Amino acid sequence: METLERLEATIAARKSADPDSSYVAKLNAGGLPLMARKLGEEAVETVVAALDGSDEELVGESADLIFHLAVLLSARGLSLSDVMAELDRREGVSGIAEKNSRSAQ
Repeated sequence: METLERLEATIAARKSADPDSSYVAKLNAGGLPLMARKLGEEAVETVVAALDGSDEELVGESADLIFHLAVLLSARGLSLSDVMAELDRREGVSGIAEKNSRSAQ
């Protein structure tokens, strides 16, 4: 988890930097629509790499996906720890049962 904590610290430090010198700041300046679009692009690229790419391509696209997710979460005042807590909550619960519980809401 140290890597993800360092990533979140870097994102926090660069949020308000000059968008011309920081990709994180550029994403934040573009707002949630830009961040969401970039996350979607990375998700698609990850799927394509999973289906047609090498292991190295899949790992690289997965890293991009996690990075963009962390940027988006940070912009919403959330963290990867929040996501981990949700995964912990779901541990031991059937995926089908968990999905059905969300559909009932």
